[in-house]
Amino acid sequence: MGFEITRTELVWPGKYDENGKRKEPERVSLPFQVIERVKESRATRVAKETKNMTLFDYMTPDPAETFEEGWRNKLIWGDNLLVMSSLLDQFAGKVDLIYIDPPFATGADFSMSVAVGDESLELRKDQSVIEEKAYRDIWGHDGNDYVAYLCERFKLMRELLATNGVISVHVDWRVAPAIRLVLDEIFGPSSFINELIWRYGKMSNPTRRFAHSHDQIMVYARGSDYSFNPQSGGISEYRNRYERWVGPDNMLRYGPVAGSTDKLIALRVKKVQNQLGRALVSKDVLFDFNQEFKFSDDVFTDISIIKGNSAERTSFPTQKPELLVERVTSAFSNAGDLVADLFVGSGTTAVVAEKLGRRWIGCDLGRFAIHTTRKRLLGIEGCKPFEVLNLGKYERQYWSSTTFGAKRKGGGVTSIFEYVAFVLKLYRATPAVGLQHLHGRVGSAFVHVGAVDSPVTIDEIKACITECAALKASELHILGWEWEMGLHDLMTDQAKARGVKLVLRQIPREVMERQAADKGDVTFFELAYLEVAVTTDKAKHQTVATLRDFVIPNPELVPDEVRDKITKWSDYVDYWAVDWDFADDTFMQGWVTYRTRKDRTLALCSDPHTYDGPGDHAVMVKVIDIFGNDTSRIITVEVP
Repeated sequence: MGFEITRTELVWPGKYDENGKRKEPERVSLPFQVIERVKESRATRVAKETKNMTLFDYMTPDPAETFEEGWRNKLIWGDNLLVMSSLLDQFAGKVDLIYIDPPFATGADFSMSVAVGDESLELRKDQSVIEEKAYRDIWGHDGNDYVAYLCERFKLMRELLATNGVISVHVDWRVAPAIRLVLDEIFGPSSFINELIWRYGKMSNPTRRFAHSHDQIMVYARGSDYSFNPQSGGISEYRNRYERWVGPDNMLRYGPVAGSTDKLIALRVKKVQNQLGRALVSKDVLFDFNQEFKFSDDVFTDISIIKGNSAERTSFPTQKPELLVERVTSAFSNAGDLVADLFVGSGTTAVVAEKLGRRWIGCDLGRFAIHTTRKRLLGIEGCKPFEVLNLGKYERQYWSSTTFGAKRKGGGVTSIFEYVAFVLKLYRATPAVGLQHLHGRVGSAFVHVGAVDSPVTIDEIKACITECAALKASELHILGWEWEMGLHDLMTDQAKARGVKLVLRQIPREVMERQAADKGDVTFFELAYLEVAVTTDKAKHQTVATLRDFVIPNPELVPDEVRDKITKWSDYVDYWAVDWDFADDTFMQGWVTYRTRKDRTLALCSDPHTYDGPGDHAVMVKVIDIFGNDTSRIITVEVP
């Protein structure tokens, strides 16, 4: 018949193109922007700059330097498909372990509990559209989109893995069969190592089926020379069958006491870890059997789910226990190895890697996930320096060019018009023609749309205000991705003086997500209002930053019953930090305070900072609200 079946495979819509060729993920390499450095002083950064090191020098350790000097761990905010593609230039074949816990709970409620204020009031935060994309919208019909979504990402993960690298994929009963087939196809059936069973216990009481009580972790290797360190787990099931005793050669024996010497069982291991899985023993030793012990098999029955009173609980909906991730990480990686989690969520993999002395890269699409992970890392004593990155304007440029065709005839002018029209439509504004700086109207207000790849500037707003005043318009809305520092109060006051009400609104990242745009489910929030005072004690040469006021940009997300209980503006602040000498570059965390589940208090006044000598210094204050949104302000201080 001219048709031959050569193998059994899983097929889904979009796996092959119209010519029968297997579709591959689009590959694009975009530069990363470092937006914050944590646990590192500016002096350290300046010392590195004297060596003429670039961003990518920082990202690739210098073999002549120590672990701490040559590497910063990385927390990246963005779509992991673009992030992985951009990481390939520097990290292809260099990642030792990938541990991912991709979303798999179809139809689940992915709202989360957010603590507010000193009294730990709790509100249920619905996922934003961009977070829903990470958890819900990728499913499509019958899970077909989900398989395609993960397949193209698995391909990039395989390229990131070292030749002896391992990938662990945490799934549940809903997707395990399909994901196993996809991993077989990408890594090869012979690369399969384990299907680990995490039995977390009975979670429901169904009446028409057995209760689901476990998840699976699929483990595959890129090559045959992967690392494996045996792990302890649970109580020995052999206690009633065998006894511990010492033989004539002083070796610990484990077997029938009355047996002949050829039946005796000697346990000798090169790498043994204690019950907590932390104290690695690198020499040839015998394990101390004074406590009951067994090497863990592929069924984990001794690791509980995170309970409500657990110290590690973050209220993040997909959070997994540290001990679970620790067991897998300890087994399939070694100290100093590079561990990556491309669905970092609440940050458990990054936290475990940090505690185990691994280097790590974490990535997530959700802003709240990045903020949750950053706070957990800050709570680790001795946490090594790490940086927060994104693809920023380069991601927006890529989105604009692929969406509106910047390479069309006309040098991209057509694409600019289409971009502006697209944003206006999402803002529910109508285009305006014949004007120089004003692009549209919504009601009686004129609208200006900021560029994709540059911040809205003071001069840009001034030009819009002037055009509005000439048209005798009373209201102006400016939409922007990024903003020149310090323009909020200055420009609103100038506009008011000319009879124009100025509204500054953020273009959200959701604009770039097709699902959100198609639904029209995009909200442009006003910029948060932040008032900061920076005072200097001239006699002591000490400077102090104080928060004076903060207005959350999206109060409608706070339910009325919670808002009525909030007594002060600072309840909306979850974290704030100060860079004492901002140089129009990366934010360097010089001082920081934040709320935790145990300690809900928040200092509104920083510790004093002493400058080395006189001069003008730009002090940048960054505030992160309860939803993970950040707002910054720069104030120039003069030190005599």
